[in-house]
Amino acid sequence: MRGIVKQFPGVRALDGVDLLVRAGEVHCLLGQNGAGKSTLIKTVAGVNQPDEGSLHWLGEEVRFPTPLAAIKAGIATIYQELDFVADLTVAENIFLGHERSSGGFLQRARANREATALLTRLGHGDIAPTRRMGALSPAAQQIVSMARALSHETRVLVLDEPSAVLDQEEVRNLFRVVRGLVAEGVGVVYISHRLEEIREIGDRITVLKDGRTVATGLAVADTPTSELIRLMTGRSIEYVFPERTVAPPDDDRRPVLEVEGLAQAGVFEDVSFTVGAGEIVGLTGLVGAGRSEILEAVYGARRPTRGEVRVDGRRLRRGSVDRAVRAGMGLCPEERKSQGLLLDEAVSRNITVSSMGRFARAGFLDEARERRAAEELTTSLDVRPTGVTRAVRTLSGGNQQKVVLARWLMRECRVLLLDEPTRGVDVGARAEIYRLVRDLADAGVAVVVVSSEIEEVLGLSDRVLVVREGRVVHSAPAADLDESQVLDLVMEGRAA
Repeated sequence: MRGIVKQFPGVRALDGVDLLVRAGEVHCLLGQNGAGKSTLIKTVAGVNQPDEGSLHWLGEEVRFPTPLAAIKAGIATIYQELDFVADLTVAENIFLGHERSSGGFLQRARANREATALLTRLGHGDIAPTRRMGALSPAAQQIVSMARALSHETRVLVLDEPSAVLDQEEVRNLFRVVRGLVAEGVGVVYISHRLEEIREIGDRITVLKDGRTVATGLAVADTPTSELIRLMTGRSIEYVFPERTVAPPDDDRRPVLEVEGLAQAGVFEDVSFTVGAGEIVGLTGLVGAGRSEILEAVYGARRPTRGEVRVDGRRLRRGSVDRAVRAGMGLCPEERKSQGLLLDEAVSRNITVSSMGRFARAGFLDEARERRAAEELTTSLDVRPTGVTRAVRTLSGGNQQKVVLARWLMRECRVLLLDEPTRGVDVGARAEIYRLVRDLADAGVAVVVVSSEIEEVLGLSDRVLVVREGRVVHSAPAADLDESQVLDLVMEGRAA
C-alpha cells in the first residue's frame, strides 16, 4: 500500500499510509485507538475504497471493489468481533458463500470432510464440523474463522486483536497456529495493543499515528518498547501503574460492598468478599472461570440462587439492576458494544442514560443541559474525536470505553465494577484509564476489576482474588503476589 488516503465526512482517517507485507512474515500493525488501523485493514479487505494512493498485490496494481474480490484474490480478514452465524454448523460457517454443492444440492459430507481437513491443518481436528457454531468457546470460534479464511487459499491473513478474548494457554496455541501458517508462506498482519505479544510473534512493525505512517518495516528484535510507545503516542509513557495511596488495614476499612455466600448453580459458588471505600479489588482467572458471571450477579444482571449483596450495609434484591444502580453501583461490562453501549445513539445520550432524572424539568428533557454535562466529561477524559452529538459507534474502542466510564462518573457511583476495562485499548488510553480508576478509588469509590492480564490485576489492585472453576481459591494483598504465583493459582488452584 502506498500513500493511501481515506476521508469520511469531517474526518481524514488515513493521510498517506504506506504498508509492505511479505510472504512468510508476521507484520505487526500498531497505533493508538483512532490512529487509522481499522480503516486501513478495511481498505485492504475491500470494505473501503481509497480516495488516493495505490494498492499493489503480487507485484501488480489492483483495486478490490468488494470484500469478495479481496477474498478471491487471497486476502482474508478476521475482525476483533468475529462474524459468524451462530445457528449454523462449523462446516456451514467455513464454506458460507461458497458452499460445497453439485447440481444445486449441498454436499454436506464433502463439506464436513474438507472442514475437518482445514481444522486439522490448524491443529484443531477435534472440533466437530457438525457442531453448532454458537456452542463453541470464543477460542474455538476464532479457529473456525481462520479455517474459513484458509478455505479461500489465503495468501495474506489479517488478524485484528485476535487474543482479546483468549486466556494465556489459548494465546500460546494461537501463536502456534500463526507460526504454522507463516511456515507455509502466508503473510500475516497482526494487530494488537499487547506489546508483549508483538515481541513474541512479530517479525516487523508498522506504526500509525493520526492516520499517518510514522514508522514502517521496523525489526521487532531491534526496536525497544519505549521507542514503540513514543512513536504511537508522540510522547514517552511509562508503562507503569499509578502509585497506590497507603490503605488502612482491612479490619479498619469501612466496607462499601459486601458479597456473602453468593452462588449460581453450575456457574459459581460460595463467593464472599468485601470492598472498602477507596479500595481496588482485582478478580483474575482463566476465561470461563466465572469472573464475569460473579460481577453480573453482584450487579443484578443475573439472578444468583443464594447469597447476599450489600452496599453501605443495605441488602440488595437479587437480580435487580435497578436496585443496584439506585444503591450507587455501576458496571462497565466485558462486551461494551453489545452490553454497554447504545451504538446508534449520540455520545451524550450514552453518558447520561443512567442519570436522565438530572436533566428533566416538569417531565421534559433539557437536551441542551444534557449535552453540556456530557461535553464536560468528554473534555476531561479526552474522548476523541470531539463532539457529543456523533453516534458512539463511530468512536474507536478505547474512546468507547471512556464513554462507558463517563456514564458512571456522571452518576457519581459508590461501587464501580470493571470487566476487562482495557480490552482492545491502546497503551496511551490504558495509562489514562488506570489513572482514572486510581483517582476514583482515592475519592472513596469501591472498585472491583476483572482482567485476564495478571500484570494489570497486580499493578492496579490493592487486593487480589483468584477465581478457579467458579470458586475463589485465594485472596491476598497484591503486594504479596507475583505473576508466577498467580499463574500457579489460576492453573492449579494452589501456589507452587
